[in-house]
Amino acid sequence: MDDYKIDFGELEWESPMAGIKHKVIRRGGKILRIVEYSQKLEPHWCSRGHYGYILEGSLEIEFDDGVRVYEEGDGVFIPDGEKHCHKARVLSDFAMAVFVEDV
Repeated sequence: MDDYKIDFGELEWESPMAGIKHKVIRRGGKILRIVEYSQKLEPHWCSRGHYGYILEGSLEIEFDDGVRVYEEGDGVFIPDGEKHCHKARVLSDFAMAVFVEDV
């Protein structure tokens, strides 16, 4: 695989939990993921940071201070930590996003 180009078509889908599958590349302390969320996504609280872009579909993300809806074309900027704990729900048939995250 080229150091400067990633062919996601060559990567296998992984499923870390019900309702999520992703293709992941780890390099230089960063993770680049294409993630597909389905209606089978189990509700769970997450304190991990996510920085990315919604490619397709829509997600509702619940935070301590309320709910926000992210749709195709929206950017996502959720810092790490309990202060930014969040829980997602898929509003469309599925949603797809690309994220850059810290290892």
